[in-house]
Amino acid sequence: MPVETNHLILRPYQESDAPALFEIQGNREHMKFTHWVTTLDECRAWMQAYEASRQHLGFAPWVLVHRVSQKPIGWGGLNVDPAAPEWGPEVAYFIHPGFTGLGLATELVAASLRIGFSEIRLSSIAAFTRPENRASARVLTKCGFEFVRYESRLERDHYRVTPELWSIAQKGPRNTA
Repeated sequence: MPVETNHLILRPYQESDAPALFEIQGNREHMKFTHWVTTLDECRAWMQAYEASRQHLGFAPWVLVHRVSQKPIGWGGLNVDPAAPEWGPEVAYFIHPGFTGLGLATELVAASLRIGFSEIRLSSIAAFTRPENRASARVLTKCGFEFVRYESRLERDHYRVTPELWSIAQKGPRNTA
Protein backbone atom coordinates (compact mmCIF):
# COMPACT_ATOMS: atom_id res chain seq x y z
CA MET A 1 0.00 0.00 0.00
CA PRO A 2 1.45 3.41 -0.93
CA VAL A 3 2.34 6.00 1.71
CA GLU A 4 1.63 9.64 0.94
CA THR A 5 3.44 12.72 2.19
CA ASN A 6 2.82 16.35 1.26
CA HIS A 7 4.71 16.05 -2.04
CA LEU A 8 5.39 12.34 -2.54
CA ILE A 9 3.74 9.02 -3.09
CA LEU A 10 5.99 6.30 -1.67
CA ARG A 11 5.37 2.91 -3.24
CA PRO A 12 7.18 -0.39 -3.82
CA TYR A 13 9.62 -0.72 -6.72
CA GLN A 14 8.27 -1.97 -10.07
CA GLU A 15 10.42 -3.14 -12.96
CA SER A 16 9.09 -0.26 -15.07
CA ASP A 17 10.77 2.17 -12.62
CA ALA A 18 14.28 1.04 -13.54
CA PRO A 19 14.96 3.49 -16.42
CA ALA A 20 13.91 6.54 -14.37
CA LEU A 21 15.92 5.37 -11.36
CA PHE A 22 18.94 4.58 -13.53
CA GLU A 23 18.85 8.15 -14.82
CA ILE A 24 19.57 9.19 -11.23
CA GLN A 25 21.66 6.29 -9.89
CA GLY A 26 23.76 6.19 -13.04
CA ASN A 27 24.73 9.87 -12.68
CA ARG A 28 28.16 9.54 -11.09
CA GLU A 29 28.49 13.22 -10.22
CA HIS A 30 25.09 13.41 -8.55
CA MET A 31 25.66 10.11 -6.69
CA LYS A 32 29.19 11.05 -5.55
CA PHE A 33 28.31 10.49 -1.88
CA THR A 34 26.64 7.10 -2.27
CA HIS A 35 26.33 3.98 -4.41
CA TRP A 36 26.11 4.62 -8.13
CA VAL A 37 25.74 2.15 -10.98
CA THR A 38 27.13 1.99 -14.50
CA THR A 39 24.38 0.06 -16.32
CA LEU A 40 20.61 -0.27 -16.33
CA ASP A 41 20.97 -3.97 -15.48
CA GLU A 42 23.09 -3.09 -12.44
CA CYS A 43 20.40 -0.62 -11.35
CA ARG A 44 17.71 -3.29 -11.74
CA ALA A 45 19.74 -5.79 -9.69
CA TRP A 46 20.27 -3.19 -6.93
CA MET A 47 16.55 -2.40 -6.77
CA GLN A 48 15.53 -6.07 -6.86
CA ALA A 49 17.93 -6.98 -4.02
CA TYR A 50 16.36 -4.37 -1.77
CA GLU A 51 12.79 -5.08 -2.88
CA ALA A 52 13.25 -8.79 -2.10
CA SER A 53 13.64 -7.91 1.58
CA ARG A 54 10.07 -6.53 1.77
CA GLN A 55 8.72 -10.09 1.97
CA HIS A 56 10.73 -11.23 5.01
CA LEU A 57 11.35 -7.90 6.81
CA GLY A 58 7.99 -6.29 6.19
CA PHE A 59 9.69 -3.17 4.81
CA ALA A 60 11.99 -2.07 2.00
CA PRO A 61 12.80 1.23 0.29
CA TRP A 62 10.15 2.88 -1.82
CA VAL A 63 10.15 4.54 -5.20
CA LEU A 64 9.49 8.26 -4.65
CA VAL A 65 6.79 9.45 -7.03
CA HIS A 66 6.27 13.21 -7.27
CA ARG A 67 2.59 13.84 -6.58
CA VAL A 68 2.23 16.63 -9.14
CA SER A 69 4.13 15.09 -12.07
CA GLN A 70 3.30 11.47 -11.14
CA LYS A 71 6.87 10.56 -12.19
CA PRO A 72 9.43 8.55 -10.21
CA ILE A 73 12.01 11.03 -8.88
CA GLY A 74 13.95 8.90 -6.42
CA TRP A 75 14.25 5.90 -4.18
CA GLY A 76 14.73 5.31 -0.51
CA GLY A 77 13.40 4.77 2.96
CA LEU A 78 13.65 2.19 5.65
CA ASN A 79 15.81 -0.83 4.78
CA VAL A 80 18.40 -3.36 5.82
CA ASP A 81 21.30 -3.32 3.36
CA PRO A 82 21.33 -6.78 1.70
CA ALA A 83 25.13 -6.57 1.39
CA ALA A 84 25.65 -5.53 5.04
CA PRO A 85 22.73 -6.71 7.21
CA GLU A 86 24.86 -6.48 10.36
CA TRP A 87 24.20 -2.71 10.47
CA GLY A 88 20.48 -3.34 11.03
CA PRO A 89 17.59 -1.10 10.00
CA GLU A 90 18.60 2.17 8.38
CA VAL A 91 17.32 4.88 6.10
CA ALA A 92 18.92 5.63 2.75
CA TYR A 93 17.80 7.60 -0.29
CA PHE A 94 18.61 9.30 -3.56
CA ILE A 95 16.58 11.97 -5.32
CA HIS A 96 16.75 13.31 -8.88
CA PRO A 97 18.99 16.41 -9.04
CA GLY A 98 16.08 18.48 -10.36
CA PHE A 99 14.20 17.84 -7.09
CA THR A 100 16.93 18.29 -4.48
CA GLY A 101 16.77 21.11 -1.94
CA LEU A 102 12.95 21.02 -1.77
CA GLY A 103 12.58 19.16 1.54
CA LEU A 104 11.67 15.87 -0.10
CA ALA A 105 14.42 13.91 1.66
CA THR A 106 13.11 15.21 4.98
CA GLU A 107 9.57 14.11 4.04
CA LEU A 108 10.88 10.66 3.11
CA VAL A 109 12.96 10.23 6.28
CA ALA A 110 10.09 11.47 8.47
CA ALA A 111 7.68 8.96 6.89
CA SER A 112 10.27 6.19 7.30
CA LEU A 113 10.72 6.97 11.00
CA ARG A 114 6.98 7.18 11.62
CA ILE A 115 6.48 3.73 10.12
CA GLY A 116 9.65 2.30 11.66
CA PHE A 117 8.78 3.39 15.19
CA SER A 118 4.96 3.55 15.26
CA GLU A 119 4.07 0.56 13.07
CA ILE A 120 7.08 -1.78 12.98
CA ARG A 121 8.21 -0.87 16.51
CA LEU A 122 11.94 -0.78 15.83
CA SER A 123 14.16 0.15 18.78
CA SER A 124 16.53 2.29 16.69
CA ILE A 125 17.25 3.23 13.07
CA ALA A 126 20.65 4.08 11.63
CA ALA A 127 21.82 6.21 8.72
CA PHE A 128 25.21 6.62 7.10
CA THR A 129 26.51 9.59 5.17
CA ARG A 130 29.88 10.79 3.96
CA PRO A 131 31.21 13.59 6.17
CA GLU A 132 31.28 16.02 3.24
CA ASN A 133 27.58 15.40 2.49
CA ARG A 134 26.34 18.18 4.75
CA ALA A 135 22.87 18.28 3.17
CA SER A 136 22.15 14.69 4.21
CA ALA A 137 23.57 15.30 7.68
CA ARG A 138 21.15 18.26 8.05
CA VAL A 139 18.21 16.08 7.00
CA LEU A 140 19.17 13.45 9.55
CA THR A 141 19.67 15.83 12.47
CA LYS A 142 16.43 17.66 11.63
CA CYS A 143 14.63 14.32 11.93
CA GLY A 144 16.16 13.52 15.32
CA PHE A 145 19.23 11.48 14.43
CA GLU A 146 22.34 11.88 16.55
CA PHE A 147 25.92 11.43 15.38
CA VAL A 148 27.39 8.15 16.69
CA ARG A 149 30.89 8.00 15.18
CA TYR A 150 32.86 7.91 11.97
CA GLU A 151 32.90 4.37 10.57
CA SER A 152 36.30 4.08 8.88
CA ARG A 153 35.36 0.74 7.31
CA LEU A 154 32.48 2.47 5.47
CA GLU A 155 34.16 5.87 5.13
CA ARG A 156 30.92 7.34 6.48
CA ASP A 157 29.50 9.07 9.51
CA HIS A 158 27.15 6.83 11.46
CA TYR A 159 23.92 8.37 12.79
CA ARG A 160 21.25 6.79 14.94
CA VAL A 161 17.75 7.69 16.11
CA THR A 162 15.61 6.08 18.80
CA PRO A 163 11.87 6.48 19.35
CA GLU A 164 12.66 8.94 22.16
CA LEU A 165 14.90 11.14 19.99
CA TRP A 166 12.36 10.99 17.18
CA SER A 167 9.59 12.06 19.55
CA ILE A 168 11.62 15.09 20.64
CA ALA A 169 12.32 16.02 17.00
CA GLN A 170 8.58 15.83 16.22
CA LYS A 171 7.95 18.63 18.72
CA GLY A 172 10.23 20.96 16.75
CA PRO A 173 12.94 23.32 17.96
CA ARG A 174 12.71 24.46 21.54
CA ASN A 175 11.83 28.07 22.24
CA THR A 176 14.83 29.42 24.16
CA ALA A 177 13.50 32.98 24.58
